[in-house]
Amino acid sequence: MAFRGRYLIPIALIAAIAPIPVRWVELAYSRTFYLSIQPYVTSASNLSPFALLDIAIALILLTGTVAFVRDRGLSGWRPALVRAAGRLAKTGALIYILFLVTWGLNYRRIPLEAKLDFDPSRITPEAAPKLAVEAIERLNAGYVAAHARPLSKESLQRAFAEAQLLLGAARIATTGRPKRSFAGLYFRYAAIDGMTVPVFLEVILNPDILPVEEPSVLAHEWAHLAGYADESEANFVAWITGVRSQDPVAQYSAWLDAYRLAAGALPRAMRGSLPPLNDGPRQDLRDIAARFERSSPRVRTAARGVYDSYLKANRIHEGIANYTIVLQLILGTAFEEGWTPRVRGG
Repeated sequence: MAFRGRYLIPIALIAAIAPIPVRWVELAYSRTFYLSIQPYVTSASNLSPFALLDIAIALILLTGTVAFVRDRGLSGWRPALVRAAGRLAKTGALIYILFLVTWGLNYRRIPLEAKLDFDPSRITPEAAPKLAVEAIERLNAGYVAAHARPLSKESLQRAFAEAQLLLGAARIATTGRPKRSFAGLYFRYAAIDGMTVPVFLEVILNPDILPVEEPSVLAHEWAHLAGYADESEANFVAWITGVRSQDPVAQYSAWLDAYRLAAGALPRAMRGSLPPLNDGPRQDLRDIAARFERSSPRVRTAARGVYDSYLKANRIHEGIANYTIVLQLILGTAFEEGWTPRVRGG
């Protein structure tokens, strides 16, 4: 075949730097093409109890090794290494093109804050303490119910569908079955809570996340499946899902996130003036901190560096700091009763 991947690398380079208008990405890709294929791809991935990513990595390594051994036997080490490098570059280009087509172009859509009734002037010195106080009240009141029974994933799915509609979605994304993976060991040492896998559009979770963390982590990954690639936007969708859910575990998980974000943004002296958390929520925070401490500082630092570079390469200029910008989205957005976000034109 004449093509044989000869054009993969230039196509990938053009796709990486092409200045595609964000409005076109929003209307033609994110809201139309992507959400038309996502239910089928994720539904197919959901049929597998294990991560398809594991199989793909194994196949790539196997075929690459077999090809290298064959080439080495035919022409020696140096030509075999040159051919292996060429195959690696073409494989990387193909994966990048598939990444963009199946999910990655969502990084280039219209920002969520442009669709919300968002005003930076609402982010006042009083806003974060007010959110922290409400979070403390919700956590103290909701602790017992949140620990009385497991999370209802069906209830979380309903709340997630409602959150998408509130934010203007015309099509509802299909939720992904949370999977374990061989990558779980890496997640454990790198303190990574979860991952949405492009191409297969499946969700992988860290096996060590706590029950009070699971709803927020799962809803965050579902938000990625819904086309919210930006980390702060996925966090916002997950938070709206949790606080509006009828499930007490999901509500508690969302308010736990709100407390950590809001209190963490306050000076130490101001944190000391907040109302006290009860022993139950305080223990949950200690358990989350203990899980983090069990990770490896070296692996964690390396993982953060790689992901920071990945986000910046995909036009998220803040890099990994993008995760915490969700606090600005929460504080700057106008809400109606029941934490219903107001959208522009809505």
